[in-house]
Amino acid sequence: MTLGLLLTLAALAIVDSTSFGTLGIPVFLLLTSDRSRTSRLLIYLATLAGFYFLVGVALMLGLSTVMDRFGDALHSRPAYMVQLAVGVGLFLLSWRFDPKWRAKRGKPARRFEPRVGGPRVMVLLGLTAGALEVATMVPYLAAIGMMTTSGLAAGQWLPLLAAYVLVMFLPPLALMALRGVAGAWLEPKLEWLRAWLSKHAESAVSWLIAIVGFLLARDAAYYLFFT
Repeated sequence: MTLGLLLTLAALAIVDSTSFGTLGIPVFLLLTSDRSRTSRLLIYLATLAGFYFLVGVALMLGLSTVMDRFGDALHSRPAYMVQLAVGVGLFLLSWRFDPKWRAKRGKPARRFEPRVGGPRVMVLLGLTAGALEVATMVPYLAAIGMMTTSGLAAGQWLPLLAAYVLVMFLPPLALMALRGVAGAWLEPKLEWLRAWLSKHAESAVSWLIAIVGFLLARDAAYYLFFT
């Protein structure tokens, strides 16, 4: 486990923490529920965090099996060339999610505003958000791939994965804590953030894909040209 790997994972986790499921939906829920019902938001966050952790464990175990069979091939020069191509491809693909690109082609912007409900609704919302986002959360999938290719033992990647998921949910937890002590001051800021997230959701996706593409391309370029 190298410092470079830890820094890259930290960067990816921070990027993941700004997704609609980990930040956008919690902000909407904070604004649509009073402080006495924040336990429902915690249920949502716990459900989503548990979902991502279990998905990560499943992926790590599955990818570990692949690495045992094809580890040498995945560390080869052709494999890193494929990774470089994927990274560059993701960077270029990010432009298709840019709202300006969509507007020029007459495609409407997407907006989603969830509403607070009972505990069962919050669990369902968390599972739904996870199921819808996990396939498109390129930073998370990239982090899983990097941990797998690094050959970490289960005693290393399990706490690392747990820490990754925790970092993903630090922003909404911090907002909840801040709301508890400075609710009157924070409410207008949350409303502004809600409006901003709703308006720039597609732009955020574009940036997420671009950042992950850059990180993958940079990692591959390092092994191809500097080792």
